[in-house]
Amino acid sequence: MGDLLKVLIVDLGVGNINSVRRVFEHIEVDAEIVKIPEKALNCDKLILPGVGAFDSGMEAIESGGWSDVLNHLAFDRRVPILGICLGMHLLCRGSEEGKRKGLGWIPADVVTFKLQDMNLKVPHMGWCVVAPTQANPLLPMGTDEQRFYHTHRYHAVCDSGANVVGISEYGYPFASAVRNENVYGVQFHPEKSHRYGMKLLRRFSDIEC
Repeated sequence: MGDLLKVLIVDLGVGNINSVRRVFEHIEVDAEIVKIPEKALNCDKLILPGVGAFDSGMEAIESGGWSDVLNHLAFDRRVPILGICLGMHLLCRGSEEGKRKGLGWIPADVVTFKLQDMNLKVPHMGWCVVAPTQANPLLPMGTDEQRFYHTHRYHAVCDSGANVVGISEYGYPFASAVRNENVYGVQFHPEKSHRYGMKLLRRFSDIEC
C-alpha cells in the first residue's frame, strides 16, 4: 500500500460510505474506501460505518473475509477504530434485532427503545445533544453543547459506565458514544452532523496510535 493512509473506510455494502469520505475530504484528511480486507492491514485509522440490519452487517463481515483482519487491527496493531451507527452495534456482543454474534469488542448488548412516552416515535430521528461523561478524544469535556444527527431504533447498553463516553436522551438516557481502549463507537451520524461531525472526525483522525 505504500505510505500509511490517515483513514481507511470499510465498505461492507451496508451504507452510504461516500458521505463519510466526503467529510474527510472537507476537513482535508487523507481517506480511502477499501473493499478488500488485506488492503486494510497497514492502515493508520479505520472507520466501520453502516446502516440497516445487524445480521446483514455481521454476514458482510464474515462472508467478506473481514473478521480476522479486523481482529488483527483491533488487538494486535491497536489501530484506532470508529464504528458509526450500525458499525457501532457490530462492535458489541449482539443485538435484539438479530441472531448473529457481534464482534464483542465493546462489552455491551444492543436493545430496542422501550419508551413509556407514547408521544415519542421509533425510530428516533433528528438532532440530539450528546453529553460527554468522561474525558475522551472524541467529545471534549466542558465545551459548548454538542449536537449530532441520530436515526435509529436500537441503542447499546454497556456492562459498565466505564465504556460510556457520551450520552443522549430520548425518553431516557442512552449511550450514544462508547469506547473500549482503541475501539470507539458512536450511535449518531457524524457525516450528517455538519460542523459538530466534522470536528469529531477531525479529532478521531488526530488520535495518536
